[in-house]
Amino acid sequence: MREEEIRPRNLFDEYLRLAALDAEKYFGRSSRRSVLCPACGAQGERVFSKHGFSYEECPVCQTLFVSPRPPAPDFFRYYQKSDSARFFATTFYRETAEARREKLWRPKAAKVKEVLQKYGVGQYAVIDIGGGYGILAEEYERLTGTPVTVIEPSSTLAEICRQKGLSVVEEFLERVDGGQLPAGPKAFVSFELFEHLHDSEVFLRQLTTLMQSGDVFFFTTLSGMGVDIQVLWEESKSISLQHLNFFNPKSVRMLLERHGFRVLHVDTPGRLDIDILYNNQTRITDRFWRNFLASATQEEMQRWQDFVADQGRSSHMHVICQRP
Repeated sequence: MREEEIRPRNLFDEYLRLAALDAEKYFGRSSRRSVLCPACGAQGERVFSKHGFSYEECPVCQTLFVSPRPPAPDFFRYYQKSDSARFFATTFYRETAEARREKLWRPKAAKVKEVLQKYGVGQYAVIDIGGGYGILAEEYERLTGTPVTVIEPSSTLAEICRQKGLSVVEEFLERVDGGQLPAGPKAFVSFELFEHLHDSEVFLRQLTTLMQSGDVFFFTTLSGMGVDIQVLWEESKSISLQHLNFFNPKSVRMLLERHGFRVLHVDTPGRLDIDILYNNQTRITDRFWRNFLASATQEEMQRWQDFVADQGRSSHMHVICQRP
């Protein structure tokens, strides 16, 4: 898999251009509140600013996070009304849907099935938090015959999911009532959402109210210790308006255990870190990486990617936890 297949440069750069404009439009006059490390509660140290947001790194657990940050209602408004969010929800999703279906969502549906078979007890109702275009739900239903409930706050994406015949709760998880979800044991899944959370404490507290003992939460998120983010740092395209929290394998365990979850598994099976670095060579200042990428063969880069993933140093992180 290559970055261009799932995130074409022209589309992604246009999204980032719109996001930079929206940063000023929706947050330029926002009040800001300093926050402590969302993983361990330590005081962060400022490392850089980008698009009008200040980023801090935790000296204890190395979580990278935005602080100070605007209030949650400003972000809710941004996600529901901004040009960049609309572009991502329509043009970007539509033009990359089938490539992402094959390269991302079909394998993720198989992974969800594998996780539930390994850790599940009985038949789980699957809840996809931030289900977007509904492709994961479609693929999981096709694979298992089990209905999926999609939680999606975007009215545009929620309507697309309904048109596909999916069950939809059009709301942010923080506002979902348990009566809106299926009864019985549940498996909550969430992909590429956790880094967006305005307040992971509020999200996890709400999630626990919707879970019963034995329920599973499987999610993916960006690891700030991933090699592409560490090398590119503020030049990384992952450091963008919507991404407020960059946990890592160590800190995400701390966060979840603090909220009473049993952490079952954390790994970083990413496949794109070295390719992302290759595509951004002009942004790299480190001599080792600049020279390596200029001279390495495809086979050498693949061996490095395998090593990065195996050592927990990819920016793509899988987390599986359970409510005791």
